[in-house]
Amino acid sequence: MYGSNSKKLNKAWLHDHLNDPYVKLAQRHQYRSRAAFKLIGIDEQDKLIRPGMTVVDLGSTPGSWSQVVRRRLARNALTADEAKADDARGEAAQLPVSGRIIALDLLPMEPVPGVEFLQGDFREAEALAALEASLAGGKADLVLSDMAPNLSGVGMADAARMQDLAELAVEFAKTWMKPEGALLIKCFHGSGYGQLVKLFKDSFVSVAPRKPKASRDRSAETYLLGRRLRHTA
Repeated sequence: MYGSNSKKLNKAWLHDHLNDPYVKLAQRHQYRSRAAFKLIGIDEQDKLIRPGMTVVDLGSTPGSWSQVVRRRLARNALTADEAKADDARGEAAQLPVSGRIIALDLLPMEPVPGVEFLQGDFREAEALAALEASLAGGKADLVLSDMAPNLSGVGMADAARMQDLAELAVEFAKTWMKPEGALLIKCFHGSGYGQLVKLFKDSFVSVAPRKPKASRDRSAETYLLGRRLRHTA
């Protein structure tokens, strides 16, 4: 019975995936995953990414968010009409980047031109030290985190792991982000969400939840955006 149900679920997932408009858009625009359009949707609403920025992309693999950032940072070399055409062809990867993109993930990531990639576990001191060294004393304008733990199916345990990653991202931003910067993280509605919102409100002047159109309605996934660090004693 378990095997039968599992096969049905896999077939349903495959059907949804193949018919997902964002999967097709990702292929058309040469993004590595449909997740690119989650960041694109939030950026279109909040205007987070601007040329000249230093952006840290946590949980970057397979690289679609880094691709989005890279194209945004290259757009200053294009006219508006060229930028629209570029979105269809994916040619921004050939343009110089105005700014820096530093990406980190536990898993390997195929190179994205202009993106500095570090492989390591963000929860470990060694990976954090490498990331800090890469910043070379500078600070980020924008910290993005699409990190998520390997889900066990045990709600309380998964929520605790997600909470831990979120808290680490906030602590990193407090130390390594400019006071006027922004932190965008993935999280899930459910156990621990209220505490995470409180942590954001204690840490940032402006806090807003975001549910981009590319995030499936049935998913508990959402995003929290914090802007401008609060002064701490």
